[in-house]
Amino acid sequence: MATSIDTLQRDVVLVEDAHTRPMMGLEILEPLPSAHIPYSDVDPFILVHEGVVPANFGASVDTTHPHRGFDNLWYAISGSSSTGHSTGPGGTMERARLETGSLLKLRTGRGVLHAEALGEDEIRAGTATEMRSILFWVNLARKDKNVEPTAQVLQPDDIPVRQDGDATVRTLVGEGSSVELGTPGLILDVEMPKGGAFSSPVPSDFNGFVYLLEGEATFGANGRRAGRAQIAVLGPGSALTVADAQPGTRFVLMAGKPYGEAPIYNGPYVD
Repeated sequence: MATSIDTLQRDVVLVEDAHTRPMMGLEILEPLPSAHIPYSDVDPFILVHEGVVPANFGASVDTTHPHRGFDNLWYAISGSSSTGHSTGPGGTMERARLETGSLLKLRTGRGVLHAEALGEDEIRAGTATEMRSILFWVNLARKDKNVEPTAQVLQPDDIPVRQDGDATVRTLVGEGSSVELGTPGLILDVEMPKGGAFSSPVPSDFNGFVYLLEGEATFGANGRRAGRAQIAVLGPGSALTVADAQPGTRFVLMAGKPYGEAPIYNGPYVD
């Protein structure tokens, strides 16, 4: 009798450590971009950063900087911080406070100012805390590069959460979330407090990868092991399987339909 092989499960085609880079006086983990990961394998995701913003960061560093041409998503893993963006009337700066589990989506479009910084009032009041976060840039189609900048903030209660077997799953982008990218996408924050196993559909026309925030697990049909601060790039298929996760494992699954357009990088601008 012929052996039946499930061809829908995705393999992991590469596992790599995030590299460290200095930015605004901080040491940032940067899994993307990587010299070893072709953009075509992760399109539409341009950049992923993980870092810790100190409680007094805004008091010592002016973090205001411009962006253009992509969706900028900033997710608070722990702690809290404030953010500013020039999406108010006439390009004035708006400010929002991010708590643990909050998500900022900033559509930079034709150009916007952004600041990862705390307000002086929070520093004086002693309400400022250290914030660990993950930041990711998702490309916009070239035809959408000149859209009006917008900001959207989701507080923790705004983000859909479900229990899925051994995993607690928060849907940052996907079914039930109000956040939409310029292309169909799926972004899940998956926590496995007791370890175990997890599986998720990933549309076959999406590129995808996982980034490990904590712990260690086996990913994909070919059983590749990945751990803290590693990125695991997925091959073709329509589902991701996770097995043998250590207790406390946490990762972000990022997937999206590629544009097939080569981005032009100009520092904080993506044309």
